[in-house]
Amino acid sequence: MRALVVEDDAKLADILVHILERDGCDADAVADGVTAVAYARSGIYDIIVLDVMLPGMSGFDAVRQMRQESVSAPVLMLTALGAVADKIEGLDGGADHYMTKPFSPQELLARVRALTRRQAHEPDEALCVGDLTLDARTYLLSCGSESMQLSDQEVIVADLLMRNEGRTLTRAQIAHGAWSGVEQVEDNTIDAYVSMLRKKLAFMGSQVRIETERGVGYRLSAASDA
Repeated sequence: MRALVVEDDAKLADILVHILERDGCDADAVADGVTAVAYARSGIYDIIVLDVMLPGMSGFDAVRQMRQESVSAPVLMLTALGAVADKIEGLDGGADHYMTKPFSPQELLARVRALTRRQAHEPDEALCVGDLTLDARTYLLSCGSESMQLSDQEVIVADLLMRNEGRTLTRAQIAHGAWSGVEQVEDNTIDAYVSMLRKKLAFMGSQVRIETERGVGYRLSAASDA
């Protein structure tokens, strides 16, 4: 496996490279967003670990540019910005996961492994609930003639909610089902993914809703208001 580390703090970049290489991964490091996009464009990386606060081009802009140029490698954003709004901006831009500093090396490696196990999480067939169809092979969520591209992790979360349609899942159950192998997932990370999926359902005009059961968790409902 080969990783690209994008971090302008030289000491932290060296630490990240050391962590990844100790786990058997070949890692390259760059210090700015423009160079990161150029390296990612090569298509040789299996995972990209990307800081947000970078000189020249922010991590948000860098991941957006990567996706516009069809870079398909999973992107793990690693930053001190931990607000839900920041996570949504990064994930909406094309990142697959968002991890806040400080972090534990074990959790970082677990998240990297989870993101690179794409094939293990992909169902073989399209999944339909109400007016929604999820095709994990093409990363498309569709409603009628409207379709939206999802990230790796969005596909996994959407698949979990759709397969449990009508059932309330606690955040702990969502974390266990969608982030297998990761010891801890912050509640606001789950909230960010739910918020993004809700926006996409609304944009497509779907009658399917992701409902909040206060103090418990989330439930996907295919029932219309009619």
